[in-house]
Amino acid sequence: MIELGVNIDHVATVRQARRTYEPDPVWAAVEAHLGGADGITVHLREDRRHIQDADVRRLRELTHIKLNLEMAATDEMVGIALQLRPEMAMLVPEGRHEITTEGGLDIVSQTGRLAQVVATLADAGIVTSVFIDAELRQVEAAARIGARVCELHTGPYAHAFHSQGRDAQGAAVLAELARLREAGEAIRALGMRFNAGHALNYFNVQPVAALPGVRELHIGHAIVSRALFTGMREAVREMKRLIREAAARPGA
Repeated sequence: MIELGVNIDHVATVRQARRTYEPDPVWAAVEAHLGGADGITVHLREDRRHIQDADVRRLRELTHIKLNLEMAATDEMVGIALQLRPEMAMLVPEGRHEITTEGGLDIVSQTGRLAQVVATLADAGIVTSVFIDAELRQVEAAARIGARVCELHTGPYAHAFHSQGRDAQGAAVLAELARLREAGEAIRALGMRFNAGHALNYFNVQPVAALPGVRELHIGHAIVSRALFTGMREAVREMKRLIREAAARPGA
């Protein structure tokens, strides 16, 4: 059964614009849960531009669904993960000047270091996911370092979808979907869980949700944006309906 993980980073972005106490990301997590979210994702960045350490501690204490901590593979972040024990830690690349994560983690170039991080987290009982581009060499490297989950970067697909006038049958869109499908098949063949996310929204999510074997989608900005007008519960409920509908189609 396909699951929905809701990223609540940008609730904290609104709060940090005023350096105040509202809106509260923990409240957003509760509302997302009530709307049907299967998990909550937050990215604790080095520069703390949105989610803060206290947010993650409170989420760990107060949420009753899976907590996925996005993090760079730094000693600081590994230490925080070991202290908080999220159900899943997702290793992502991180740049100070990027607005959001701009590409997948290059596992091939840092296999040794990442293998150590994965082993450390695994010893603490934390499932490790890696956020990677849909490239077979990165999938194979993820298996070599012991990752349990691969989350494919769907940004190139989402960009193609938007630039092609939201035509799900456009050549560029179909090419990106084919890349995701091929990488997803490789992930599963190597015994890892196939997740996907980044820039998915209410218009482009269904073709990705229909990919064979995809287990979980992580979506944040689109849901938080919709929640401004409909409320978080309804925004999550509608997104989950769309992905479950697509996943239930024959051949998915």
